[in-house]
Amino acid sequence: MMNISYINKATENLKSFIPENEIFRLLEETKNPDPNRVREIIQKSLDKNRLDPIEMATLLNVEDKELLEEVFEGARELKRRIYGNRIVLFAPLYIGNECINNCLYCGFRVTNKTIERRSLNLEEVVEEVKALENKGHKRLIVVFGEHPMYDAKFMTETIKTIYNTKDGKGEIRRVNVNAAPQTVEDYKLFKEVGIGTFQIFQETYHTETYKKYHKSGPKSNYLWRLYGLDRAFEAGLDDVGIGALFGLYDWKFEAMGLLYHTIHLEERFNVGPHTISFPRIEPALDTPLAERPPYALSDEDFKKLVAILRLTVPYTGLILTAREPVEIRNEVLKFGVSQIDGGSSIGVGSYHESDDEKIKRSQFLLGDNRTLDQIIEELSEEGYLPSFCTGCYRLGRTGEHFMEFAIPGFVKRFCTPNAILTFLEYLEDYAPEKTREIGLKRIEDELKNIPDDNKFKKDLLEKMEKVRKGERDLYF
Repeated sequence: MMNISYINKATENLKSFIPENEIFRLLEETKNPDPNRVREIIQKSLDKNRLDPIEMATLLNVEDKELLEEVFEGARELKRRIYGNRIVLFAPLYIGNECINNCLYCGFRVTNKTIERRSLNLEEVVEEVKALENKGHKRLIVVFGEHPMYDAKFMTETIKTIYNTKDGKGEIRRVNVNAAPQTVEDYKLFKEVGIGTFQIFQETYHTETYKKYHKSGPKSNYLWRLYGLDRAFEAGLDDVGIGALFGLYDWKFEAMGLLYHTIHLEERFNVGPHTISFPRIEPALDTPLAERPPYALSDEDFKKLVAILRLTVPYTGLILTAREPVEIRNEVLKFGVSQIDGGSSIGVGSYHESDDEKIKRSQFLLGDNRTLDQIIEELSEEGYLPSFCTGCYRLGRTGEHFMEFAIPGFVKRFCTPNAILTFLEYLEDYAPEKTREIGLKRIEDELKNIPDDNKFKKDLLEKMEKVRKGERDLYF
């Protein structure tokens, strides 16, 4: 792991690509937007074009309730056009909560003496993965604290262990990573083991706020973190995720920061982030700041944020986590969310151990504690298509290649059949009878939406029959 002096030297000639004064100016200039201009911007998004900063600022300043409902409907329509009704499911897997940073909002911070520190060894990782596989999971996001014991070698060995752990018909087919920014050489190790998305959340794009809440440790260097994904691209990783932690600073500024980060990656590497996350600060053990966030984001503004993000970056996946309560998750799903976690537990080791004290090893409190099966049952009843698909990642449809498929509208063409196949696997292998009945009816309804003369439908029906007969991991 890099020390502070190395990080400071590596960033001494870098400049932020987040134009703070420009963001403030655009947010000020676009107040009280003209309704017709708002409608033009919505239509631009529906024509599958990423919005410019001034256009996002205009949407962020919509306050009129009727006009805001048009923004919401635009986001709903965009989801229907590009993503269909698929919802991709994953689970977080916390490997260790040791950390040398002092981030005032985080339960893992080095100065928190209340939290119970724990790191999984590889044998314990195997047990965690088996527990997740036996629930039906196929996709994970692995999370590490920032600590010398979690170096690139340890993290990539952990990922190899996850991929190699198979229990019955269970297997993990995609491992995404949420970890500290790496050097170019270390990122190459992640590429070698075949990770999915490498996520780095900037937390806040406002430099003074960043300094205020990141007191010490490698994470205290704003620019090292800001350029973390540039180094990932330089190492050959082209599937990255960005995010901000809402509640540290003004939410409209942070939303604009996410857009400018997207633009930076597009301009430098010809492809934007694969996903954007937008978690709100949640309470954490012995963490006063998390109990009273300085810029707490209301539920109404959170809904507005999700809808505007969907319209701003039409082809970027939006991740909604179990930090949020069930009611809010169900509502904002309609505005264009493409991925959610299900059956989540964030206490280190808590999937394979029954432990009422897991909160003492957790980074924060979850708002949605439903099981994976409960979520799948409810999604199916609401007309969504649960998906565990990993086809694009494994066929190289990532980065620029993904955009080549996505922009003409191929996402829906590939992803709906792949979603059906992975959902059918879940129903055959893991679902209780009630969920199985509801899920099979959901697939039936989905098949009716695919014309009989569609060349994919015949292939899909043949693959579905193979799944019923025991074959697995079939995809387009």
